[in-house]
Amino acid sequence: MANLDAFKEEQVVEKTVDTEKKVKIGIIGTGWIAGAHIESYQKLPDVEVVALADIIPGKAEAFAKQYGIEGARIYSSDEELIANEKDLDGVSICTYNCQHAPCAIHALEAGINVMLEKPFTVTLDEAVEVMKAEKKSGKILTIGFQPRMGPNMQMIKKIVESGELGKIYYIQAGGGRRSGIPTPFGTTFIEKDTAGIGALGDIGCYSLDMLLNAIGYPKPLTCTGYTSAFFGTDPKYYANHPEYAAKFGVDDFAAAFVRLEGDIILDFRISWAMNMDTCGDALILGTKGGLRIPSTECWNGEFDKPLTIYKKVAGREVSYQIPLIESKSNLFVAKLRSFVDAIKEGGKAPVPSSEIVINQAIIDAINKSANIGKEVEINIPEV
Repeated sequence: MANLDAFKEEQVVEKTVDTEKKVKIGIIGTGWIAGAHIESYQKLPDVEVVALADIIPGKAEAFAKQYGIEGARIYSSDEELIANEKDLDGVSICTYNCQHAPCAIHALEAGINVMLEKPFTVTLDEAVEVMKAEKKSGKILTIGFQPRMGPNMQMIKKIVESGELGKIYYIQAGGGRRSGIPTPFGTTFIEKDTAGIGALGDIGCYSLDMLLNAIGYPKPLTCTGYTSAFFGTDPKYYANHPEYAAKFGVDDFAAAFVRLEGDIILDFRISWAMNMDTCGDALILGTKGGLRIPSTECWNGEFDKPLTIYKKVAGREVSYQIPLIESKSNLFVAKLRSFVDAIKEGGKAPVPSSEIVINQAIIDAINKSANIGKEVEINIPEV
């Protein structure tokens, strides 16, 4: 029994870290998500955060003081940071969605490795331009999808790759929030000029990555999409800040029907707010079996219920659970550890743009289809 129980725990292989040479990191954008980055970097003994940039006066200084980043140089823009920091090994880009593309391009053109927070960009065109800069620079561009580092999330991909489910023909996104429009830190997540996209980019990209990564990121072909903003634009939704409704310029709910290569259908839905507890569990259906992935609000980390596989065995319908793996890892730390290791070892991007551009293409197509009210074709330019 003890031997069987061992499979329920994450098998962590301790890696020796060379701390003699510090990897020098800059953080561009010092808002909420940057806090997770600095806290994670501070757990890596071979990393030194040497520079911070933020366009809001005093914000980077306050961030440095809050997290005890002594000696970090402060800049008022990404351009200023990149122009003055000549020995940076990498940057974490933690800006508003609408600034992801220009900041990533500036850093890559300067020969700096990039950890770019999700979503990749706002539009597919922006993502392609970033990838052009990546290709020209020869530097690492990795996108911030920490759920991939979790052993239970990784199990989903392993199950599909094992052939246990047979040929995959249908995937269904689930989860979503009943009431979770992100405004505790102001309105940057909900304004068009800063966020560009809403629930689609914030948590929809996680949901897409979980499913598409599991099945090998097939290319999307067509999309019929829908978005709405019934809750975000209603002053009654905001108990303390009814004025936020007038600033809401993105989606708080989205749904789509996407055809993928390999005769696979993606049935997608995501929500920041709705009159329902969940959009449902995520499903992966194959010719030999089906996989149910328990619903969460965000898909931005591990889940707390086991996976369930449904099959026919000897003519009988059966189902069985895959025990949850007890994870000992901090997924955010693991995300940045993988980035730092790639820099030090000359490795590949842990979460490559060649995959996430497909994620972005679907998000972009959902928005385009919703805007014109009909199906659109999806074409991803070669880079």
